[in-house]
Amino acid sequence: MLGWEFPPYNQGGLGVACEGLARSLAKKGIDVTFVLPIEIDDDSPQERLKIIGADSKKLRLKAIDSSLYAYADPAEYEIIMRQRKGKKGLIYGKNLFQEVLRFAEKIKEIAKTEEFDVIHAHDWLTYKAGINAKELTNKPLVIHVHATEFDRTGGNGINQGVYEIEKEGMEKADKILTVSNYTKNMIIKYYAADPKKIEVVHNAVAFNDSYFNKQQSPISKENQIVLFLGRITLQKGPDYFLYAAKRVLDVNPNVTFVMAGSGDMHGFIIEKAAQLGIADKFLFTGFLRGKDIDRAYSMADLYVMPSVSEPFGITPLEALRNNTPVIISKQSGVSEVLSHCLKVDFWDIDRMADQILAVLKYQQLKKCMVENGVAEVKTFSWDNSADKCIKAYTSVFSGVQNG
Repeated sequence: MLGWEFPPYNQGGLGVACEGLARSLAKKGIDVTFVLPIEIDDDSPQERLKIIGADSKKLRLKAIDSSLYAYADPAEYEIIMRQRKGKKGLIYGKNLFQEVLRFAEKIKEIAKTEEFDVIHAHDWLTYKAGINAKELTNKPLVIHVHATEFDRTGGNGINQGVYEIEKEGMEKADKILTVSNYTKNMIIKYYAADPKKIEVVHNAVAFNDSYFNKQQSPISKENQIVLFLGRITLQKGPDYFLYAAKRVLDVNPNVTFVMAGSGDMHGFIIEKAAQLGIADKFLFTGFLRGKDIDRAYSMADLYVMPSVSEPFGITPLEALRNNTPVIISKQSGVSEVLSHCLKVDFWDIDRMADQILAVLKYQQLKKCMVENGVAEVKTFSWDNSADKCIKAYTSVFSGVQNG
């Protein structure tokens, strides 16, 4: 299994999904070697990776010395490389695509020594590596589409190099897994992917009744809290959240809006909040990890996911397991499987504001959304997702054997 983030070395939901899926596969008896890029320095990540995977002999994590990082952007990568000094700056690729190819070459070394039946590659940064492993070993390749370049850019100004790698991965894969029908339809439309090769594997969320309990917010006893948690980027719609917040505050000033996360729109949102005169009603926490994520959910009265294009969206499930009601964008994969929530078009800020005001005002509505939403989320399971992956593995492995 090839990925580019795995908790605690993650910046978003893809790492959470990879961990949930890998651990469930291991629990079901599948031997998983998860390979990911980490910059290796004097504090070697190999030992840290052993600690992460120590709870299961079926799950092993391997690091490849690489400067690829979560949600890597070609422009940002080049800036970082220009700032590098010394040997490492010469070893790593000067641009993101060179580093993707270098990572793909490194995968050949592992493919020669590891015993495996199927290659499973997560998202575009690992597709080249998956293709190399397939061509070297003649083992079947399964690619897992968590997002596309059209999701990340909103369809505006896509990077042609990224698009071509995604398309090549889809063409050379023996099976394509997508996290939703929303994404399945997108790759058929924009990448001419073969519908016969595509299987939908919805994401899930870990659930533990004894741990996830509602907490009192230390932020404000007077104000209700509305939470945005995710990368502060175009894809996640933080600007629509901001504009909806302005409309809410015009009606109800006793609301605090919390933005948890980081991203390239962070500065813009802060400046725009000041221009709108609502900066005192916004709290920016920065990127959260581990238990702090669940604490943020549990302190909130409402969670909003206003994504412009969301292949799935695990965060609403995480919010509900903390007894927090959710409003989600209709432009999301999770809207296919989650019923007990409010749904809105990401661009409809007036409707979004009305929904926020309604949940905060009517406690019976909030209670109903929480009770039914929590019961619904409990039916989601990474074990079910793992079963669908195993079925896909079996089909491609049998196909190669028969071929």
